[in-house]
Amino acid sequence: MDVFDRLKAATADDWQSYVDHDFVRQMGAGTLPQAAFRTYLVQDYLFLIQFARAYALATYKSRTLADMKAAQAGVAAILDEMDLHVRLCGRWGLSPQDIEAAPEHQATIAYTRFVLDCGAAGDLLDLHVALAPCVIGYAEIGRHLVPEGVDALGDHPYREWIAEYAGDAYQAVAAKARRHLDDLAARAMTERRFNELAALFGKASRLEADFWQMGFDGGR
Repeated sequence: MDVFDRLKAATADDWQSYVDHDFVRQMGAGTLPQAAFRTYLVQDYLFLIQFARAYALATYKSRTLADMKAAQAGVAAILDEMDLHVRLCGRWGLSPQDIEAAPEHQATIAYTRFVLDCGAAGDLLDLHVALAPCVIGYAEIGRHLVPEGVDALGDHPYREWIAEYAGDAYQAVAAKARRHLDDLAARAMTERRFNELAALFGKASRLEADFWQMGFDGGR
């Protein structure tokens, strides 16, 4: 069991509230209201801007060149993901100007600032534990939503989003993040500290669930 699986096991209820949220279930079933998805898309774009800052902070917090390169790759992956969001938003009738003019929702602020605070107040391991539910969790959600493969989605209304996170490229990003988390833990984690990290992970998972709920509420 790697560190990520240990963290999930230690915070099982928080984790399930995130990965098994009604937003995820309805998106997988194709029944999620379009307004909810549009609300989510806009806020997720704003969310990713702050996560890019978190990876920039990871560069500053890094003590090795390898860690710096991992942070640089994280920033690049997020910027690529933002390009996806711009394309998706366009297909859902939202222009780049609409996205950038939108105010951050309270749920967006709460989650992103929590992650940034973990990084500012703690070390690189604290920051990556706070990032893990998003970075690695989206890969697990994407994979779970396509048990028979992306081609089986057909003309599913949320096919592009699901395919992005279930696809090989993002799965590779998540796998690399898991290995990096293990490496950081091998260098900096004690068993006593694990409980503190699990608390961070559980809080981040609950904030992810709140983020889904924000999109869900926006579609009502």
